[in-house]
Parts: sequence; C-alpha cells; structure tokens
Amino acid sequence: MGERQKQLLKLLRGSKSGLSVDELAQELEITRNAVRQHLASLEAERLVEAGITRPSGGGRPQQLYILTELGKEMSPRQYSWLAQLVVASVQREGGAEKRGRRMKEIGVNVAHQIRSQYPGLTTHEEKVEKLAEVMDLLGYNARNVTVPGGETVIEADNCVFHPMAQKDLEICNIDRGLMGTFTDSKVEQHECMARGGNVCRFKLEPNEDQLL
Repeated sequence: MGERQKQLLKLLRGSKSGLSVDELAQELEITRNAVRQHLASLEAERLVEAGITRPSGGGRPQQLYILTELGKEMSPRQYSWLAQLVVASVQREGGAEKRGRRMKEIGVNVAHQIRSQYPGLTTHEEKVEKLAEVMDLLGYNARNVTVPGGETVIEADNCVFHPMAQKDLEICNIDRGLMGTFTDSKVEQHECMARGGNVCRFKLEPNEDQLL
C-alpha cells in the first residue's frame, strides 16, 4: 500500500461520518482525480466503501466515504498483542472487578517501563504531551487537544483493544492504568469507542501532590 493510501485511511479513521472527495483532496493536497483513483483501489480491496450523502448547499449532494470493518482492522495496533495475552491470563479469574484490577496493574507496569525512558518530564503538561506521543507510536492515533473551557484531554480514534473491549469493557483499565501512572494523574474517561463513541477521550487531572 502506498503512502498516500495509508494517509487516506488515517483521515477516514478520524471521521466516523466519512469524508468527501473534495475534503480528502484538500487534506492530502492532491487532485480530486487522484483521490478517486486511490478510493477505487481501496474499494477494490474492500477497505473503503461509500457511506451517506451530504447536502452541499443547494448543489449536488456530496458522497462521503468511510472505512469498512476490514479497513478499521487494517489500522496499526502495535499494542494489541499485549491485550490478547492479558485477556487469556485473566479469563480464568472470576468477577469483573478482579479482572479490572489485574488489567489496571498491567497498564501501571507498562507505564513504569515506558516512563523510565523519559526522566526529564517534570510538569503535568509535559507528561500529557509525551503520553500522547507514546500512545500514537503504540498505534492509538492519539493527540492531546484543548476542549471548550480550556481543559486538555487526550483523544484516540484507533482503540488498539477495540474488538476485545467490545466483549469485555474491563480491558479499558489497561489504558487507564497506563495513562494515570505515566502522567501522575486521576483519569476520567468521557467517551469510549467500545461503547459507541467516535473516539476514546480521557481527562487527566494531576494528583494533589503534583500541584504542590
């Protein structure tokens, strides 16, 4: 797969409702004909399909394109192997609460290992920014954004555990353990893709000792 097609898939992954040819051409900085050629190729591979149409201000409705389920599974998920190992090991343990604790412990341990590579992080802002970079490298397609009201959150639109989280939401505790420990924060999850959200969105509030 060419680099342009990878970029196109990444753009569609970030838009649940889909994008038009014009929008894709603008984002990729290529011609509309080039976009159509890439879409035709990706449709042939069953990675992209036509979604809904959208009114275009009195003109001809715009056709939007979305990822197929196969296309979603083509997204990089460098971290998902860990989830498979964790699920296999904790499925024998009874109770959702116990499974949740075990999964959070895994996330905490991973955070300690990764955080040791960045000893120079001091402020909460630095930790959150580096966490977004780390999660992006792990395949989450993550970024830190400022929402209305001035709060900074981390959003990810490529849940690396998505197929497993749909069956067992306790697996999201891996993410919460990783994020809370890496940034020394209290984690609140405001949106979850496994629950039908467009993204996984986390608010990170620094622990009290970090405010001193």
